[in-house]
Order: sequence, then structure tokens, then C-alpha cells
Amino acid sequence: MLDRRAFLAGMAGVVVAPLVAKAQSRTIPRLGYLTLTGGSPPEAAFRTRLRELGYFDHQNIVIEYRSGGGNVERLAEHAAELVQLHVDVLVAANTQAIAAARRATTTVPIVFPLTFDPVRAGYVASLARPGGNLTGLTPLNPVLTAKRVELLKEVIPSLSLVAVLRNPTNPGSVFVLDETEAAVAAAVRARAGALMVISDNMFFAQHRRIVELATRHGLPTIFDTTNFVEAGGLMSYGADLTDLFRRAADYVDKVLKGAKPAELPVEQARKFELVINLKTAKALGLTIPPSLLLRADQVIHP
Repeated sequence: MLDRRAFLAGMAGVVVAPLVAKAQSRTIPRLGYLTLTGGSPPEAAFRTRLRELGYFDHQNIVIEYRSGGGNVERLAEHAAELVQLHVDVLVAANTQAIAAARRATTTVPIVFPLTFDPVRAGYVASLARPGGNLTGLTPLNPVLTAKRVELLKEVIPSLSLVAVLRNPTNPGSVFVLDETEAAVAAAVRARAGALMVISDNMFFAQHRRIVELATRHGLPTIFDTTNFVEAGGLMSYGADLTDLFRRAADYVDKVLKGAKPAELPVEQARKFELVINLKTAKALGLTIPPSLLLRADQVIHP
């Protein structure tokens, strides 16, 4: 987990000590950053992009960082605190953080780097015209799920049944390990040929356990984020999260320069990554077609 001081230390030219004069804090914008866990590489990309845009903490911007430390309940308290600090814009880094930020304010601009379907979740009226105080980016793409099934079929031509692991209570629930074990066991009983995991912060936190369970039962897996494959999953195909978080910094810049979230369209992912773990493929007795390996952005070798 990345605490506030570590986050600030990642900013070039940062001064961790408090501001000398309160008057100074009123002359420069204040950015709130709210996250469930924190410390991810995409988050570092957000900081880097802020610097590229000319924002340096305690020089020409004040960054207030708050992490729930994996505890959803703490986010409400942090969100309220950030609103009381009169932040000019609030970045809600994940689904649970967005929910907490929405409950805390209907006026402070909220930018989200990542949420699956902001329209269905009720965060915005439409992607083109959000209409409220929230805007940002989404990895949502109507062809992604079909593409993952297609990729599995390339590796397992005889595939006829794919089990799907999802969290039906997202947002706002806590990961229950027993439920994941039951889901994998159910997939095995149904003789599923592969397991597809739908992205969720709860699953992200338990990615190693999920991969371990699937591998133990000989289930080929496909995910939408690379950390699962790095932990031993077979494949991942999804939006480039680093790119989404970098672009979120651009949204912050626009809002600070006067743009209204209600009029800033929510943008979809533009870059996608295919990652394949050959060590896992070998352990599962699978042969990855050379044509698929050539299309991969990253191949993890034995």
C-alpha cells in the first residue's frame, strides 16, 4: 500500500513539509486523490503525466492523497475530508472510490481514470454529455469480451464452455475467498474449458489466489489486466491502464483550466494489451499458435 507521504515523494521537486503560509494554499489549485488501495504502476503514470503538464506539488498545486488501504468503509470518511478541504477537483481512482466521492459531493468536479460502465452505473447521463460533476475514462469496449473468447478459441479450438467469474455486488462489497473457491469449483464441475474473470478490485486484491485455484484445477484463464498473467494466469487482453491514468491527468488539467465535467465527454480506451504466459501454457499442456504470439504485446517465457 502506498501511503500519502510515499505518493508525494514520487513527485519531482516535491516538498513534503506543510505549506508555510495558508494564504499561499489559496492561490494555487488543490487536487484530491482518492483510491481504495493505491501504489499501482498506472497511478505512477498519472503522477508522471501531471509533471509533464507542469504541475508540481506544493509549487503550483497541492495534492491531497487518501487511500482506503483496501477498506471500502474508510473511503467515505476520506471523501468527506477531501470535500471539506475544498479541493478544486477530486480524482476517484477506482469504482469504490467513485461511489464514495459521489456520495460526498454533487458539486466538486470528479475525474475517474477507470470504471467499467459509467452510464449503467449512473455516474453520467451519457458518454458524450456526462451532465453532472463526473467525467473521465472507461475501458468499456463492446468487442472486448468477444475478443477474449476468440483468443481462448485460438488456443483451445475445441472450447465449447467458458466459465465467468464476476462480482455481482460491485461496487461496495468485500472480497469473500470462499465465494471464489466455490465459483472455480462450480466451473470444474460444469467441465468448463476455460475461466474468464471480469475485472473487479476485489479480484485484483486476490489475483494470486484466483490464479492458484484455476491452475490447480487445470483451467486455462483469461483476464483483462496483466497482473493476473504475471502471477501465472494464461492470458490477458484489455485496456492499457497506464494510458487511461495518463489521460486522466489531462482531464484534471482541463478542469483546472475551467472545463466543466458535465460537458467533457467520457472517453473510451484507445490502447489494448495482449499478454501471454508461456510457462503457464506449458504447464497446462497447451500450444500457443505462432500467429498469436506475434500479436502479443508481452510474452512471459518459462
